Amino acid sequence: MQRELQWFEEVKKLLPPNYIEVRNNAEETAAMVFTREHRDLIVAGQKWMKDTANSCTIAAALIVTIVFAAAITVPGGNYDTGLSIFSKKTAFIAFAVSDAISLFTSTTSLLMFLSILTSRYAESDFLHVLPKRLIIGLFTLFLSITTMIVAFSATLYLAFGHDKLWILIPVAALASLPVTSFVSLQFPLLVDLISSTYGPGIFGKRSDQPFY
Repeated sequence: MQRELQWFEEVKKLLPPNYIEVRNNAEETAAMVFTREHRDLIVAGQKWMKDTANSCTIAAALIVTIVFAAAITVPGGNYDTGLSIFSKKTAFIAFAVSDAISLFTSTTSLLMFLSILTSRYAESDFLHVLPKRLIIGLFTLFLSITTMIVAFSATLYLAFGHDKLWILIPVAALASLPVTSFVSLQFPLLVDLISSTYGPGIFGKRSDQPFY
């Protein structure tokens, strides 16, 4: 649907302004014909966007729950003063920073997908509004998954590493599996969305040339 709208907008730029509101024998303008011919595509696009947003909303909500619980359950326990016993270790700083980033990005992702679900799904929304929200949602979801894995790996090292650096190797190898899986499954979609939304346009450089 986004591509069809881009075609329509690009062709409109190549036409004289007085041609845009010209009506055919059925008293329909070009915009009215476009809307009529793309009703089924709008419905299909709405269904796909809702299904995608629903799935990602569940994942983002789970991550928010997990990293929030991790933030208030500090690994290793605390001193009587409330300070963590691992507060001076580099791994604990990595845990705290990555857990905070994961919480903020997963919350942002959740809000983006919720905004997609509550969108009015107007025809014009498929051109820029919905793709931008989906791009932000997928990107922040990827960041939240990555930083959540980093926080979990740091916790494992704090709890079981005992300053043995060789333990980081299998932990890092296993931690890369979910990140790699997400990239291989969702990265092509993200690239296509960015390319179609922020790319050079249907007609390349000509897309910015007005009609003369």
